[in-house]
Amino acid sequence: MAGVGAAVVAAAVLPADGAQAGPAGVRVPARYAQQRLNWRPCEGSSSLECASMTVPRDWHRPDAGADLTVAVSRHRASSPAGRRGVLMMAAGGPGASGLNRPAGFVEDEPAVGAAYDVVSFDQRGVGRSTHPVCQTDAEFREFFAHDFRDRSPAAIQGVLARSRKLAQDCQARSGGLLPYLTTEQTVRDMDLFRSLLGARKISYYGPSYATMLGAYYATLYPRRVERAVLDSNVGWAGSWEEFETGQPKSFQRRFEQDFLPWLAKYDTVYHYGRTVQAAKARWEARRRALAAHPLTVGRAVIGPNQLDNGTIQAVYNAKEGFPALASALVALDHGDGAGATERQLMEKVFGSYLSPAFLAEFFSVTCNDTAWNRGVGYWTRRSAKDAAKQPLAGARELAFSSVCAYWPTATAPKVKVTGAGLPTTLMLNSVHDPATYYEAALRDHRALRGSRLVTVSGGGDHGQYRNGNACVDGIVTHYLLTGEAPKHDTTCAADPLPVPAGAQAR
Repeated sequence: MAGVGAAVVAAAVLPADGAQAGPAGVRVPARYAQQRLNWRPCEGSSSLECASMTVPRDWHRPDAGADLTVAVSRHRASSPAGRRGVLMMAAGGPGASGLNRPAGFVEDEPAVGAAYDVVSFDQRGVGRSTHPVCQTDAEFREFFAHDFRDRSPAAIQGVLARSRKLAQDCQARSGGLLPYLTTEQTVRDMDLFRSLLGARKISYYGPSYATMLGAYYATLYPRRVERAVLDSNVGWAGSWEEFETGQPKSFQRRFEQDFLPWLAKYDTVYHYGRTVQAAKARWEARRRALAAHPLTVGRAVIGPNQLDNGTIQAVYNAKEGFPALASALVALDHGDGAGATERQLMEKVFGSYLSPAFLAEFFSVTCNDTAWNRGVGYWTRRSAKDAAKQPLAGARELAFSSVCAYWPTATAPKVKVTGAGLPTTLMLNSVHDPATYYEAALRDHRALRGSRLVTVSGGGDHGQYRNGNACVDGIVTHYLLTGEAPKHDTTCAADPLPVPAGAQAR
C-alpha cells in the first residue's frame, strides 16, 4: 500500500468517484478507499470468508505512522434473489473477537442470514487485527492474585503498584499504538469496511460494548444507517467512568436478588442453604477460606478474587451460568477430595476469566475514550465504600479504575449521541443485567431520540437477541426484515429461570 499516491477521496461506494469530504471532516486517502478485499475461506469455518483491511493508525492524521490491519469476515446472503443488504455485527468487551460471529448468527437466525450479507470484524486492537501487547500470562495472573477486599495499607499499595505496572507495560510494549485504540477510530474503520463492501447503507446489530460502536457510528454517519439494534447497552450517553462505577451495584443486585434466591430455591439439589441469607453466608465463608488457603486445581489457583471472577461471569446468563456456578460451589466445598469431573468444572468456572489480550484492549478503549479522575487517593476512598456495600464487583474497583488513573492522558474526541437524522433504532435491555445495567440503558434511550426500548422484565441476562426469548427474537427479526419497529417502547417477560435436573423446588 505504501506505493499508492496520497490523493484523498470520500469513503462512499466503490469505485470512489467524485471526491468529497467525509462526515465529521474526515477524508479517506485513496490508498485505503481503493483497496480490494481479498476474500478467502476463514480458517476453521466452512461458511465464512475472511480478508484483511488496511486502515490508518490515526484517521485524523492518515499519513502519520504505520498502517494497521483489521481482520474482516462475511457470510453471504443464502438467498441472493431476496438479498436486501449488509448487516454489520461487532463484538463486546471491549476486547472480544467478532470475526467468527456471523456463522453463529445466521445459524440461529436463518431468515436474517437469507436476507443479508452478515459481516463482522476483529476491531483494531483485537485478535487477528493489529493489537497491543501489555502483559505476559504470569503478569496477568499476578494482577488478579491476592484479595481485592483486603484494605490494609500494604494490600492497597500492592493493588496500585500492579495497576501502575499494567498501564506502564501497555505503553512500553505496544509501539505507540495505544492512543489510537478508541471507539471513534474503530467506527471510522467500520465505515471504510462498509465502503469496501460496496454498500451505501448498512444495518447493524451489536451487543454490550458493541452498542457504543453502533451508537457512535450512527451519530457520525446517520445517513449510512438503515436499521440498528443495540442489545444490552453500555452507558454510551455518558463517560466510561460514570458507567463502570455503576457496575458494583448492578452485579451485587443480580447476585443477591436473582442467583442466591434461585440457589436457595433448589436447596434439595445443591444443599447450599435454604434461604438467601444462608446461601450468602456460606458463599462468604468459602471466600474467607480461599483467602486463607487457596485451592490449586489443574493450572488454576483459586483464591478469593477467582471466586469473585467466576461468580461475576456466571451471573451474565442464568440458563448457562447459574447451574454451573452452583455445582462448582458445591465442588469447592469438597476441596482436594473433589472428583475429576468436579475439578474440571472448578477450573472452568473459577480458573478462566478474561485474558492478557482482552485486558489490553479493554483498558486501551475504556481509558482512552473519555476522561477519568486521575487521583488514586480518590479511587482508594471510593473503592473502600463500594467494596463494603457491593463487594462482588466493588472490591476490584480500585484495581480497574487506577489503571485508567495511571494511563496516558486520553485525547479521543467525544462523540455526543443524539439520534439526529437516524431511522428508528431498536434498543434491548433486561432490568437486572449485571454488566450493562438498566439505569444506564434508560439514559442512553433518552439520549438517542426516536429509539424504541424493549425491556425484558423479570430477568437479568446479558444479551437479549438470540437468547431463546421468543418475544424479543420476534420483535428484532421482524424489524431487521421489514424495518418495522414497535410504535412505542414495549416489554417482554423474561423466560423462567432454569430448573436443575431432578429438582424439587421448595
